[in-house]
Amino acid sequence: MNFNDNNYSPTTQFSIFPPAVKHLIIINLLVFFALTNPFLFRYLMEFGALWPIGSELFAPWQLITYMFLHAGFGHVFFNLFALWIFGQGIENYWGTKRFATYYFLTGIGAALIHMFISGGGAPTVGASGAVFGILLAFGMMFPERYIILLIPPIPIKAKYFVAIFGVFELASGLMRPDSGIAHFAHLGGMVVGFILIKVWGLKGEGQNTY
Repeated sequence: MNFNDNNYSPTTQFSIFPPAVKHLIIINLLVFFALTNPFLFRYLMEFGALWPIGSELFAPWQLITYMFLHAGFGHVFFNLFALWIFGQGIENYWGTKRFATYYFLTGIGAALIHMFISGGGAPTVGASGAVFGILLAFGMMFPERYIILLIPPIPIKAKYFVAIFGVFELASGLMRPDSGIAHFAHLGGMVVGFILIKVWGLKGEGQNTY
């Protein structure tokens, strides 16, 4: 697959809700509301959540479907908010096809790394691995842009923001392995995202190299 052809070029029209981000948000919200039905909850969790390899419930398609399931309102809200805030810039910069390819590859890579490191345990759900991949991409593509932290409300450059998140996730994964949060899935999304950006030879805003 040639990622340097025109099919993977951005359009000239900027959108605050570009196609991939918009449809990912819609699908995630529809699935989230479906989970409020007890029957659908059981069905979706059994067949869609990412169960450990070796479990009788594991299936290959769960490497994708787990990204559309979330554990609660806070989980889905923060993932989709981050997807919109950071994803719109990346999709407008890269184009929809490249963005969508990147999103799903980082999500799948995050799942594989999480399963390899964490082994067994409870099923994994959430788009966090792919969202952390998008966060990494934002930091690499727009390293000098400022992000306003909510607490405390101070500006910080994107490249430092991403670095802080990466260090935090690594420390959390090592020190709190039983926290119930898939920290290594988050890191996995960032690692796979970094590899993809390097392999594709993508350059950041106003940069010749990163």
